[in-house]
Amino acid sequence: MKIAVNTRLLLKDRLEGIGQFTFETLRRITRLHPEHQFFFLFDRKYDDSFLFSDNITPVVAYPQARHPYLWYLFFEHGIPLKIKKINPDLFLSTDGWIPTKLDIPVVNVIHDLNFLHHPEFVPPVVQRYYGRFFPKFARNATQLATVSEYSRQDIIQSFHVDPDKVNVVFSGNNPAYKPLTKEQQEQVKRKYTDGCDYFLFVGLIHKRKNLDNIFRAFDIFKDSRSNPTKLVVVGDKKWWAGEIEDTYLKMRHRGDVLLLGRQPLDAVCELTASATAMVYTSLFEGFGLPIVDSFNAHVPIITSNVTAMPEIAGDAAVLVDPYNPDQLAEAMASLQHDDNLRNTLIEKAIARKGLFTWDRTADLLWETIEKALP
Repeated sequence: MKIAVNTRLLLKDRLEGIGQFTFETLRRITRLHPEHQFFFLFDRKYDDSFLFSDNITPVVAYPQARHPYLWYLFFEHGIPLKIKKINPDLFLSTDGWIPTKLDIPVVNVIHDLNFLHHPEFVPPVVQRYYGRFFPKFARNATQLATVSEYSRQDIIQSFHVDPDKVNVVFSGNNPAYKPLTKEQQEQVKRKYTDGCDYFLFVGLIHKRKNLDNIFRAFDIFKDSRSNPTKLVVVGDKKWWAGEIEDTYLKMRHRGDVLLLGRQPLDAVCELTASATAMVYTSLFEGFGLPIVDSFNAHVPIITSNVTAMPEIAGDAAVLVDPYNPDQLAEAMASLQHDDNLRNTLIEKAIARKGLFTWDRTADLLWETIEKALP
């Protein structure tokens, strides 16, 4: 069987959440199924590290798909031209976008519908594109996958698609995240925070990630307690300007906030494993990879009580209202001073992390592919 795959988000050293999903699932599926041939469709020069096995043929389609107009050209013209030459038995997309007119089975992975519920976080031209095309991307797929039951129900209800064709394929945790010894943790603290304890935020700096309320909560936490605890922020400052930056500049304890920008994976892993807690209180998530990565690192996590985050975290996290900085500040204080709470959450996280492995993700995605075949 020949399978054509949209791999435009496989970008060297730039794998965000969906790119990580693409990387981890395709790396396993292509190696587990050497009897099939895979055609990876990139939108630019690719890195050879993404050619995971001998049964992969790289293909570059044009134009580079990084703007609504170019998205349209890439998926409605660039990919179909390559599909005609490849003549595959199935088309797979792991990022939600598909050509709307294909006469072969299509498996599409739509991770969430955040644009539908928070249009204020999306530029108007992008919002118009999403609103017009994503219902088609959902309805035109033979089978759909998504990363949580929350997102499954959201897709079914929002786009009125057959429930039988929407499958939950949980994302996995990254095995690179591991617990550190007390001595190793102290070394990490000396390296980044002059030996001080710290709370950690990891993610794209975007309004949806709620960093402005995390800043407000940290100020409240610091006001109520005289201690040297820091807040470490790891992430690309692409959407920094605006309310996030304004809130940061007004902080009373701005001197205790470390903005590290994007960091390599090994640095993120050691920062995670040495934190007092991960703070991941987004306003909307279809899954939330930092939750399960924190499970792997044996680090408590504070996350939101909305959308998919309670489903993924279960009872292994402190859940808070993401719009309530006072509640988040109280959670920070509890995790800093209550060792019993920290240890209980870590024990529950260790028990829960086995639900979210990339091996299981790849198996579930392959089952979805098999459902789409005649």
